[in-house]
Amino acid sequence: MHPPAEAITALLDGTHADPFSLLGVHPGPQGAFARAILPGAERAEAFALDGTPLGVLKRVDPRGLFEGPVAGSPQPVRYACQAGQHSWQVTDPYSFGPVLGPVDDFLIGQGTHHRLFDKLGAHVIDHEGARGVHFAVWAPNARLVSVVGDFNDWDGARHPMRRRSDTGIWELFLPDIGGGRPYKYRIVASDGTVQPYKADPYALAAELRPHTASITLDAPPHAWGDAEHRAFWEKADPRHQPISIYEVHAGSWRKPGDGREFYSWDELADQLIPYAVDMGFTHIEFLPVSEHPYDPSWGYQTTGLYAPSARFGEPMGFARFVDGAHRAGLGVLIDWVPAHFPTDAHGLSRFDGTALYEHEDPRQGFHPDWNTAIYNFGRREVRDFLINNALFWAERYHVDGLRVDAVASMLYRDYSRKSGEWIPNAQGGRENWEAVDFLRAMNQAVYGTCPGVMTMAEESTSWPGVTQPALDEGERPSSLGFGFKWNMGFMNDTLRYMARDPVHRRYHHNEITFGLVYAFTENFVLPISHDEVVHGKGSMLGKMAGDDWHKFANLRAYYGMMWGYPGKKLLFMGQEFAQRREWSEARALDWDMLDHAPHAGMQAWVRDLNRAYAALPALHARDCEGEGFEWLVVDDALASVFAWVRRAPGHAPVVVVCNMTPALHDHYRLPLPHDGEWREVLNSDAAHYGGSGQGNAGKIVAEDGAAFVILPPLSTMMFEYQSKAE
Repeated sequence: MHPPAEAITALLDGTHADPFSLLGVHPGPQGAFARAILPGAERAEAFALDGTPLGVLKRVDPRGLFEGPVAGSPQPVRYACQAGQHSWQVTDPYSFGPVLGPVDDFLIGQGTHHRLFDKLGAHVIDHEGARGVHFAVWAPNARLVSVVGDFNDWDGARHPMRRRSDTGIWELFLPDIGGGRPYKYRIVASDGTVQPYKADPYALAAELRPHTASITLDAPPHAWGDAEHRAFWEKADPRHQPISIYEVHAGSWRKPGDGREFYSWDELADQLIPYAVDMGFTHIEFLPVSEHPYDPSWGYQTTGLYAPSARFGEPMGFARFVDGAHRAGLGVLIDWVPAHFPTDAHGLSRFDGTALYEHEDPRQGFHPDWNTAIYNFGRREVRDFLINNALFWAERYHVDGLRVDAVASMLYRDYSRKSGEWIPNAQGGRENWEAVDFLRAMNQAVYGTCPGVMTMAEESTSWPGVTQPALDEGERPSSLGFGFKWNMGFMNDTLRYMARDPVHRRYHHNEITFGLVYAFTENFVLPISHDEVVHGKGSMLGKMAGDDWHKFANLRAYYGMMWGYPGKKLLFMGQEFAQRREWSEARALDWDMLDHAPHAGMQAWVRDLNRAYAALPALHARDCEGEGFEWLVVDDALASVFAWVRRAPGHAPVVVVCNMTPALHDHYRLPLPHDGEWREVLNSDAAHYGGSGQGNAGKIVAEDGAAFVILPPLSTMMFEYQSKAE
């Protein structure tokens, strides 16, 4: 029976809800029957994919509709088309069966599909004898979804997709196209309105801004050479390892001098990896590397969570960078951003005409600080989208960890909101239990399936159990299951202290000591991040008190204190050589500063701190355990002196001493845990670093539980126990 005229019109207009019911090859009472839309063709003959002729089709509508009987059973077909002197071939996408199967539907429906990034999005595959691209997108409330791109002149009528009713996923296999093709989705909402063309949420690559299309990717799997690196971290407990992180914005660490805006990943690898290794850092942490439309967002307003930004070249360049870092002994961490949901028209906002990924109610779904939406963490498909993304970076690009941005904004429904601007939870409280469940599930998935990969939370409140295991215990357990938490209290208190004139520091002694009250309640990272050197906050050097000499001395003393303090370390790029200007993503770091001795001295100091931290287990092996720390001098506020000992089982203890005044103490009685000789490991006042050159000639000797030592002005020193006195 011939379809009704309105159905044919809908087909040709690209508005038919089920194009597969009419197009393609179908069984009939007298054999197979084919129907196809072949725009511009005057004649069309059907062939099997192996070239066997199947029959000539008749044009039954001048708009390009062909149909007719074909030999054999239903199968994928290719049409040889002619119009005047022109001829071409078209493989019929509607003659292919679906790619997704019932197992996918079951796992997706259950919320346990941890390979969605292999199923949704665009993937170059071989399917039923043909090579092409399989497109799949979740849009459950859409009336119609079409894939559009340069392969169909961005015509939404050409390639409407098949709807899988059980999951709300639309899919289509397009034969004869491969990698490097820009595309988007044309989505018709349930009320008939056409959404702005949408980029693919699962796209593996994207156009360089200001363009916003997704790109099909057909890259062979990277041949990884990092097995040794990964094997080490799979067995290691990172709490007991030295972790010193160099935080980097890939677009402004350095910039090419040839007029280009950015180095490629391969060029960055050639420069950044050797630099980080030489500086003694154990990890590089990148600000978000996912695709984002706006440079000044630094990547935190991402619209392509699965696509490395096109700013730095093709996506596999990032894989090569990570591999190169691993071969050199460096880990690679990335900032991961489930807290920000930009509302760009081509992104996830009202994706299928409804609040699909976000909340409908702005009291739950609008973030006043960033003018963005908020993911609906309580929706199974949204949670799976984000959890799969975390697993994707660990599996596809071998990243060593995820630093999760703005966790506090996710945990509280009233975050940055006034009364009446938020909705309490079912118990009447402010906790966002849906976000808690999501974060717990994400950490369970990462730690359960990606051995050696760690997660870190930027969490600025006293939420209990951020780094406690996310065990399924209790009705509403609050433990989140992160590996580490950024210690924002340490950063705030100690920087406030260092900004004070040393004459006033005696009155604020607790700004240094208070952090040890809670230092072991979580597994902490001590962060001096990009957030401290932007938006009018100046540079680290500018935060220090005093004239130029005192600023450098203060900063060296501060870094020394931080590297001797319990917790893993993080320093943002440029601060290792005391960049003077506030950071801007629009320009490279001021590397010419290294031509000046104080800046070169600071760089040498940070390098030596990193090397000592890694070489001396006492400084790192018990970063997260109270047994590894003991105060030696905690109450000498008058002299602004602090001293403590760091310990690790089976290794020599290390004593850290800080003098936070410009006064030289040339006969200071320093309590020590063992009599005997202590080697001076580091001294921030050494002339080599730009200091005044005061010190203890390389060692001190303790008798009766103490030694009289020289404490240089504005300095931190470290001493390693050598042997008992003879």
